[in-house]
Amino acid sequence: CEPLCASFEMKKLLWSLTVFGVILILPVNGVLEFDKMERLPDFNGTNVYQTENNVYSKAKPTMVELTFVKNPVERSAVCLDGSPSGYHFHPGSGSGAKNWIVQFEGGGWCGTIEDCVNMKKTSHGSSKYMEKQIPFTGILSDKAAENPDFYNWNKVKVRSCDGGSLMGDNENKDAKLQFRGKRIWTAVMVDLMTFNGLREAKQALLSGCSTGGLAAILYCDNFKWYYPKGKVKCLSDAGLFLDATDVAGDRPLRNLYRDLIQLQSVTTQLSNECLKRLNPTSCFFAQNLINQVNTSLFILNAAYDSWQAKSLTPKSADPNGSWSDCRLNIAKCNASQIKFLQGFRTHMVNLISGFTKPSKNGVFINSCFTHCQTENQDTWYSKNSPAVKNKRIAVAVGDWYFERRGAKLIDCAYPCDKTCRNEVVE
Repeated sequence: CEPLCASFEMKKLLWSLTVFGVILILPVNGVLEFDKMERLPDFNGTNVYQTENNVYSKAKPTMVELTFVKNPVERSAVCLDGSPSGYHFHPGSGSGAKNWIVQFEGGGWCGTIEDCVNMKKTSHGSSKYMEKQIPFTGILSDKAAENPDFYNWNKVKVRSCDGGSLMGDNENKDAKLQFRGKRIWTAVMVDLMTFNGLREAKQALLSGCSTGGLAAILYCDNFKWYYPKGKVKCLSDAGLFLDATDVAGDRPLRNLYRDLIQLQSVTTQLSNECLKRLNPTSCFFAQNLINQVNTSLFILNAAYDSWQAKSLTPKSADPNGSWSDCRLNIAKCNASQIKFLQGFRTHMVNLISGFTKPSKNGVFINSCFTHCQTENQDTWYSKNSPAVKNKRIAVAVGDWYFERRGAKLIDCAYPCDKTCRNEVVE
């Protein structure tokens, strides 16, 4: 293994990544040291090596340039502020040259004029503020030791700048706001098919994190429509936002979704199958959609999703600040707070019970206090990554996609899982 081993020379590394807002990942043992090599199983025809102590190579993450969609103004494929929408594309190679991952970025929603005006002053509302290059890590990594099943695939990250999980099609001239998520999605797909080779895809995976994870569910069957004869599947990471009651008895997401749908004219983009049964607001909740998705779908979610935990314990409903420590670290929750969070987990597990039955679907629900796990290298694929029944996330997703073996994993309740990381959402 000398040539391969040499290419993964050892050195110290700390992990720190941004996903939804700011996520600070705290290593379990402080600074992680390289140690002796350990051979892992073969994936995608590649012999993979890693170190005993969880860090892979001295190579920095591949930085991928921002590309704007073609003729954005003419196609109305623009961000909230009217600036061009964009994506990051990294070409595949070898056996992965005709395989694709299309990943939706997370970034939040806006359901009021005020919130959308504020959002257009950020990278999630304007390409003027977007990074010109971003690192591709986790499921987007191009390194076999970090992403054994998908490392050499074509990879695309679609930027989030519409405030509506790419579902809106409207404008507000008075506030100078464009809600063009649907047109952004169409423009990106056309550009990738016309100029980058997506039209010839043999295998494809539509994915997304957070609000992008919801978009992956909403667009899953639409994505499959482009490739009726290809192998197409979808992966939602932290996109299972529940219609849950907060500590004050309110339903914050239901209110937000209702306002967003009206402001951005989302109703016409929603599932007709769902709208026959439920109102538009309910049809924006993944829990009411996943059983009707015809394409093979994988749900990856933390049973104690840290972003949802924070949204269900707002400061307005916590005047005494009793949740201030708990909402940032589940280990600091008292007995009654743990009971509340256990109720949230039970609600989630019950909701996906029907979804787990079809053989085409996959599930990985771990009992971690986190939000988004596919793009962080240490949660996606490393020796100390979170695991359920000794199976790490990347392995479970690969087993499901390539149909190597079953991948329906639901963790026991907190605090039984000792593989979880402490991740704080600010």
